[in-house]
Amino acid sequence: MDRNSAATTADDFLDQALLEEAAKKSGLLWVRADGESQARPLWHAWHDGAVVVVGDGTEQPLHGLTAGARAVVTVRSKDKGGRLTGWDAEVVELAPEGEAWLGAVEELKGKRLNAPDTDTIAERWARECRVLRLQPAGALTERPGAMPDGSHAARPMPTPATTRRPIPAGLPKLLLKRR
Repeated sequence: MDRNSAATTADDFLDQALLEEAAKKSGLLWVRADGESQARPLWHAWHDGAVVVVGDGTEQPLHGLTAGARAVVTVRSKDKGGRLTGWDAEVVELAPEGEAWLGAVEELKGKRLNAPDTDTIAERWARECRVLRLQPAGALTERPGAMPDGSHAARPMPTPATTRRPIPAGLPKLLLKRR
């Protein structure tokens, strides 16, 4: 084995370790499906060498993520919240009640916060939701020391929860009285 291939193997090993550790520790990923203009935040779990997510039905929306498609995954740092690493992923939909699905669901159940039906969540997911596996496809596209230029800032996605209205006329008076 020549020196360059040994260095490449070491880099690949370190990249895989960074990807796995970052995905395990972060509670949130940013995922942009092919054809989508914006990444979406998704909660996830790490299982068997890939990220697994559950969505649709009454869970998080998985817009644009379809079996056989590609996606771009960005993992944020758990402590600082900034982007830590990113990679291209292949989307695989796991068949409900299959061996891979059961393993993924066991990991996801532990990460699901405030579930209304913790005892029967797997049955609900099998009935209403999709469980997707986001498998790394190729080398890391972002990592410490090799980040793209630019801020990557994006406009917030439209939502009916937005309540941007003029401030009430009496609010300045209330605020000034407190001083």
